[in-house]
Amino acid sequence: MTTARWSGDWGSASQPTPEPMVDVLIPTAGRVTELVATLAGLAGQDDPAFRVVVSDQSVGGAGMQDPTVQAMLRVLAAQGRQPVVLRHEERRGLAEHRQFLLDAATAPYVLFLDDDVWLEPSSIARMLDAIRQLGCGFVGAAVQGLSYLDDRRPHQQTTFEPWEGPVVPEVIRRGVPGFDRWQLHNAANLAHIAAELDVPRGGWVPYRVAWVGACVLYDRAVLVDSGGFGFWRDLPTGHAGEDVVAQWNVMERAGGVGIVPSGAVHLESPTTVTDRSVDAPDVLFVDERLPDERLPDGRLPDERLPDGQLPAGHHQHI
Repeated sequence: MTTARWSGDWGSASQPTPEPMVDVLIPTAGRVTELVATLAGLAGQDDPAFRVVVSDQSVGGAGMQDPTVQAMLRVLAAQGRQPVVLRHEERRGLAEHRQFLLDAATAPYVLFLDDDVWLEPSSIARMLDAIRQLGCGFVGAAVQGLSYLDDRRPHQQTTFEPWEGPVVPEVIRRGVPGFDRWQLHNAANLAHIAAELDVPRGGWVPYRVAWVGACVLYDRAVLVDSGGFGFWRDLPTGHAGEDVVAQWNVMERAGGVGIVPSGAVHLESPTTVTDRSVDAPDVLFVDERLPDERLPDGRLPDERLPDGQLPAGHHQHI
């Protein structure tokens, strides 16, 4: 039974809404078209009961006043999704913005969803089903760039490993074998892997990850107990990779997985995070680096990709 009110009930007097099982947390800044697509994807979800919380850092709140954004918020309200828009004007970096949203959450599970991701209908239900069955700290649906559907990269898919048995804590750092799994989320690799697995419609297969960007469902209590994004105080404002740090902390406590098929589509718009000069894991886990990991010039072997981007960015389609 769907938890979303259908259009036949939109004009009725206000009706009680079920307590949300998931708080969908969306940080945004200056995006309109992408945010509309993201909200539209949420409006297409039937189950579970969820609340939408948007934290806006656009100048003067201009983005949230756009008629299309307002229209989608009204649709979500009519469906009983209780959309909330928060203004968070002072910019202290990505991690602080995520912590602000986490502090506003009350549901047992929180879905951190970037403002440039469209979700296939039933995506949240599948992610919630996975995290409850597996009992882990997070389940991610890695974003896919569908412009790359004809770009097959089997050499980047060799680290794909379905998770067999109970999900257990895992330690991921640069230089350990599991770190190389980040390549699974490039381009449309997950779409190609899903096609080969032939998963039944509505099903999911958990697999081992290095981290997952842009669309991650957490057990809120586990995320909070792992420190959330409170490490923002130890980072400069210009940073990336904050989701990597949070997930590595959760993985060490309760484990974490990705699921395939993903159902999350990256809109492939230019990033609004232009200052990626500091990669959060390199700052916060620096004491765990081994001296022999570094090259003669002091750089780590995997510190930068050939195009100069850090592998621990949010979501890359290269």
